[in-house]
Amino acid sequence: MPVPQLDLHADPVELTAALVDIPSVSQNETLIADAVETALREQTDGFEVVRNGNCVLARTNRGLGSRVMLAGHLDTVPIADNVPSRRDGDLMWGCGTSDMKAGDAVFLHLAATVTDLAHDLTIVMYDCEEIAAAYNGLGRIETELRDWLDADVAILGEPTSGEIEAGCQGTLRVRITTDGVRAHSARSWLGDNAIHKLAPVLDRLARYEARSVDIDGCVYREGLSAVRIEGGVAGNVVPDAAALDVNFRFAPDRSPDDALAHVREVFDGLAISMELTDMSPGALPGLSNPAAAALVEAAGGKFRAKYGWTDVSRFAALGIPAVNYGPGDPNLAHKRDEHVEVGRIIEVTSVLRSYLTR
Repeated sequence: MPVPQLDLHADPVELTAALVDIPSVSQNETLIADAVETALREQTDGFEVVRNGNCVLARTNRGLGSRVMLAGHLDTVPIADNVPSRRDGDLMWGCGTSDMKAGDAVFLHLAATVTDLAHDLTIVMYDCEEIAAAYNGLGRIETELRDWLDADVAILGEPTSGEIEAGCQGTLRVRITTDGVRAHSARSWLGDNAIHKLAPVLDRLARYEARSVDIDGCVYREGLSAVRIEGGVAGNVVPDAAALDVNFRFAPDRSPDDALAHVREVFDGLAISMELTDMSPGALPGLSNPAAAALVEAAGGKFRAKYGWTDVSRFAALGIPAVNYGPGDPNLAHKRDEHVEVGRIIEVTSVLRSYLTR
């Protein structure tokens, strides 16, 4: 298939449509990466461009004293009869419009059109963000091209409805299991019901009071939730095993170890087994960093905490302040009717252009 042509100098709204029209479900990003690489090589000035798998990276080296990174993932969740894109007044519909090809379009457009840079600029377009972390292109870049991730501040184009969302929550999941004795349900007293043993676990979850914490003016609210339950053999059998998956979204002032200790404390004393199945640290806001503070100022001083986990956590682990800032609406991500407001694309482009120029 021929490589699609992208016009980085075009209106970023039209560039968003062009990116959406290139299907790029996770692990199938070759075509869009080819298009982005070709466009960056042919339509930008003063950028070093490299390709790593289906990641495309570009940077200036003008010795400007500070560096800003604009990072966005090229992949989407599976298409749901919503490609190609379509425009209806101030709305653009299609898979990836919100999460996060509108953000990618803004970043690529700025790379081609900003001439009087106030900071050196790095563009990172990466693959496989929407699937398991082991496949995430940023992890590969960190291993193979570590110096490309050096920056004074990183801006991820994740959907934020045009408001800066600082830091992110950490997340962990545990699987709680109970054991019993199988028996015929007509003679239930001969058995020991493993599902019933989950009742006190669910009771503690129902009575759990989530903590809210203010960090640098960002209020993070935690949440401890049952997200999956398994058990039962047949309609006439007392079950001898049951399992409950619990997800803890924790504020970034907790380390992962502290968060796990808290979860263990919540369920202390119950006759259960607990296994950690997934864990990712949060990221502090980092808004006191001068480069991050300048971005907040350029955006009119508005910011809020990020609810959920994003790749800002990866940058925080490297000591790089990072924020989420994109035109998409996070509540529309991954939906069949995913769309983005055209006005938000224009607004975010304007704010970042002001921030990046002298």
